[in-house]
Amino acid sequence: MSAIPVSISVENISKSYESVSALKDITFDVRRGELFGLIGPDGAGKSTLFRILTTLLIQDEGKATVDGYDTVKDYKKLRTILGYMPGRFSLYADLTVEENLRFFATIFGTTLEENYELIKDIYVQIEPFKDRPAGKLSGGMKQKLALSCALIHKPEVLFLDEPTTGVDAVSRKEFWEMLNKLKEKDITIMVSTPYMDEASLCDRVALIQKGKILEIETPETIVKSYPNPLWAVKSSDMFHLESDLQSFEKAIFVYRFGDSIHLTVNDDSIRSSDIENFLKNKGQKHIAVERINANIEDCFMALMDTDL
Repeated sequence: MSAIPVSISVENISKSYESVSALKDITFDVRRGELFGLIGPDGAGKSTLFRILTTLLIQDEGKATVDGYDTVKDYKKLRTILGYMPGRFSLYADLTVEENLRFFATIFGTTLEENYELIKDIYVQIEPFKDRPAGKLSGGMKQKLALSCALIHKPEVLFLDEPTTGVDAVSRKEFWEMLNKLKEKDITIMVSTPYMDEASLCDRVALIQKGKILEIETPETIVKSYPNPLWAVKSSDMFHLESDLQSFEKAIFVYRFGDSIHLTVNDDSIRSSDIENFLKNKGQKHIAVERINANIEDCFMALMDTDL
């Protein structure tokens, strides 16, 4: 069985802005046809890496290639085969939906009609508003238009920088459904997001924090590799619960997750009653303790804490 060819190659990439180190010796590969996620909070270095890979920024050290082309030496060629959707809406607000699409198609020497089949599933959702100025679209509609414009020239590789930030949950779900359909067309997709729940929708993910890659694997492998018992804990005094659990002798990590506190312990023999009795001695009441499986966010927090 032949190996899947590499579509994106990043080798020892570093980038600094004066005294701030945005990327620190980043290395990874993305396979052709893969939906690859770059997952991390704001300020982790995601946008800097995307700008390097889309030839908008030059790295200080290292080398990157996309579809075999060097991002510095071959930038003119790369710009003809890449699709890029930046984090901020960057289309022409005073042009209509259709005018924006035709404009970007013309830039790449093609037409809306020529590549309509590629964007059809997306465009049909905004076509009823084709005569509306892009600036007057809703967040979800702007997102679909930006994706259509990024695809209109039939790119080999698609870069989406935090495409679902600021849109509603329904639009986020629809967007990821569109990405899975695009992947079937053999387009390599690299997407960045601060939303940990979106990691599970990728083939593989790179967890990034403070310019460093913490781990690269499939979401399933990352979750299964969580090494310690994990508990979700609630009480009537959530304000003090976190600090109380941090003083638990067997605690490794203690973090707030939604309406509960996630407690990671270093002892497989710990039972829920051990945690409950400890908290009762701390004055806590109405305590609920449940053994749970780790999610991507638990893994990210643990990796980040270990890396500090």
